[in-house]
Amino acid sequence: MKVAALIENAAKSKANVDLHKLMDKIEWLPLLLLKLVNVTELNIIDNQIMALLTTIGSLNALTKLNTHSNKIINLPDSFGLRLDYNQLKALPEAMGILKQLEILTPHINRIKGLPTTMANLSQLRELDVSFNEVENIPKTFCFAVSMEKLNLANNFADLKTLPRSIRNLENLEELDTTNIQIRTLLNSFRLLSKLETFQADETPLKAPPRQIIKLGAQVVAE
Repeated sequence: MKVAALIENAAKSKANVDLHKLMDKIEWLPLLLLKLVNVTELNIIDNQIMALLTTIGSLNALTKLNTHSNKIINLPDSFGLRLDYNQLKALPEAMGILKQLEILTPHINRIKGLPTTMANLSQLRELDVSFNEVENIPKTFCFAVSMEKLNLANNFADLKTLPRSIRNLENLEELDTTNIQIRTLLNSFRLLSKLETFQADETPLKAPPRQIIKLGAQVVAE
């Protein structure tokens, strides 16, 4: 069935729309998509999509948008979504307006830095930026104090330090720094009182940091 027909049918009745792995592997989303005013879930994974409609934020009922395995190179400023396996080089500063965002997973992209406005994401519980090119973590990021899981793994030689303000992530339970180049941890780590798991495989850290041991957290380091 053609994309237009799928969308027309969905606009009449469905709460969920599945455009997964279409035979013609669409590169652009048709404007017709904006008719899906009652749709709550939209699945467009495994296509060749390079950009999202700038007006997609007008789909007020949409609560879940899955873009896994496309070729997206930039985003509109007005919404957030699961962004794994794309080619993003940056996240927009406007991400900071997504006050209700709880989980953000832009892993396996080409992201070099995080927006300074992420401090405004007061509900963010989980962030996975593994397998990117992140060079530093902005100090303001560590004011996203609801964070429970933070995955920074496999940013290769790019990420070498963590900010002193990481102590503000007082609800952090899991931290993964596998295969990044941090050599020391600041004393402020001892203030992460809820930390349960710290992963540091393939890093220059030669021994489990005493700051982490004192917390009683499980340390995985080789």
